[in-house]
Amino acid sequence: MKLNYLGAFIGGAIVGAAAGILLAPEKGKDTRAKISNTVNGFLSKHNIKMNRKDVGDLVDDLEDATV
Repeated sequence: MKLNYLGAFIGGAIVGAAAGILLAPEKGKDTRAKISNTVNGFLSKHNIKMNRKDVGDLVDDLEDATV
């Protein structure tokens, strides 16, 4: 049960950060780089291992969810 709350918290934190970045008035390329760096930093901080393709897919999903 605690794992579900943790997963929801982590997902919410990532989506919130992505939404804030996406709403900033910058070029798409710069915004995508910021999202990718934010996700990579979060994953590193919490020792979560994902390969580059999975991170890219996550960034795409976050972008789609917030637009």
